[in-house]
Amino acid sequence: MSQTNSAGHFVNSLRVRPEVLRVAPANVTTPWVVRVQAAEAWDAVRVECTENSTIRDVKQVAMANLLPDITEPDAWMVKLHGAEVANEGVTLKVAGALDASTLFLTSRRRRPLK
Repeated sequence: MSQTNSAGHFVNSLRVRPEVLRVAPANVTTPWVVRVQAAEAWDAVRVECTENSTIRDVKQVAMANLLPDITEPDAWMVKLHGAEVANEGVTLKVAGALDASTLFLTSRRRRPLK
């Protein structure tokens, strides 16, 4: 499997903030860029990471940017391909993510719109 730099992938340009958040070490030559979308914020960010970055690490960086007022991150789940990633300690690769995948953040408890 060849590695690609997803910065140019179409999905990574869809309604995202201009900055790219970073989880990957600075010396990584071919990082992955995943899109993390938060339903409640109606917003998305790009996170530069590696296939060995954990779901939890990506979630924490994205939540700090998209949902800074949230005090209980465990009350939020990460979905990949429509299913919850139950173990956030697994790597992106083990979870089934690819370069340019989209992770979806949503509250475990549905709240009515105001």
